[in-house]
Amino acid sequence: MSDADTPAEDLWRFALAVYGAPGVSAACLELQDRFGADVPVLLTALWMGRRGRGLDATGMAALDGVVADWRAEMVQPLRALRRRLKSGPAPAPSEATEALRSAIKRAELSAEKIEMVRLAEWAAAQPEAEGQGDAARNLALAVAYFAGRAEVPEALLAPLLEAAEVN
Repeated sequence: MSDADTPAEDLWRFALAVYGAPGVSAACLELQDRFGADVPVLLTALWMGRRGRGLDATGMAALDGVVADWRAEMVQPLRALRRRLKSGPAPAPSEATEALRSAIKRAELSAEKIEMVRLAEWAAAQPEAEGQGDAARNLALAVAYFAGRAEVPEALLAPLLEAAEVN
């Protein structure tokens, strides 16, 4: 993070870089769809670890709690609408409905960016604990938080960790 960056700008840039790395978007979507993970929360946990900020179970619950209502009431309904337009109801999917689907996709991305600003603000307000942050540990904790007792394949975490190492 440069001196001119806010935590939100740094997190957003990190998230875009990591998400755009090979294999990450597919892994994130599977973590989201199969295990109920919130991708912005996962990316924030990774970002915190890369910045030397650790999480524990209480911190993970608090991190998610900052955005849980926003996700449930804004992000997820927009995602459901966007996905629904891929298959119907009539006249969707069609050329006539593609502009609406694109607008909803932009709104969903805007809602996720708002979520990430809140996450960055929360993370920046946490006391620093020198040497406590670890990206792999934070990601594992975040995935376990959402997946519960479900077994999450390591292959889903590897692309995120690899991408985080260079960002």
